[in-house]
Amino acid sequence: MPKSKQQKAQEVASIKEKVERSKAVVFANFAGLTVKDVTQLRKLCREAGGEYLVAKKTLMRKAFTDAKLDVDPEKFPSEVATIFGYEDEVAPSRVVVQFSKDHPAVKPFGGLLERRYVDGAKVRELSALPSKLELIAKVVGSVRAPLSGMVNVLAGNLRGLVQVLKALSEKKPA
Repeated sequence: MPKSKQQKAQEVASIKEKVERSKAVVFANFAGLTVKDVTQLRKLCREAGGEYLVAKKTLMRKAFTDAKLDVDPEKFPSEVATIFGYEDEVAPSRVVVQFSKDHPAVKPFGGLLERRYVDGAKVRELSALPSKLELIAKVVGSVRAPLSGMVNVLAGNLRGLVQVLKALSEKKPA
């Protein structure tokens, strides 16, 4: 049953809101996936702090125009799945690229990063980057290493002082 104009307007508004809220978006061809595979991909997207959406290209074009994006979904090849990343810029590309390794039917061909269109090669490049949490952990480790070294040096001096005092106390009574 066809959608009414009101339903289409609601869907356009929903897509626009998702695009504006997302940190990154990945577009992928999903033709040939089974319902089970699509369900699995949706679950992986949710776990990564994102969302999987399939919408008509005309509705997507209207939403992108309303969001002032210079992207025309009508030029996209065949069926398009849109994966939104709300928490991390790298997560949607990582999910799609990892999923495409086991499911060759999924082919990421582009996306949005900082509200600009990027091609499929850039999406694959992004998927290789570490996540935000991994980068934070590396920074914390880098900051912690010199501090730990300084604590060990200071503790070594204190241990040396304690050993000297102990030796003096053992030597005195004799």
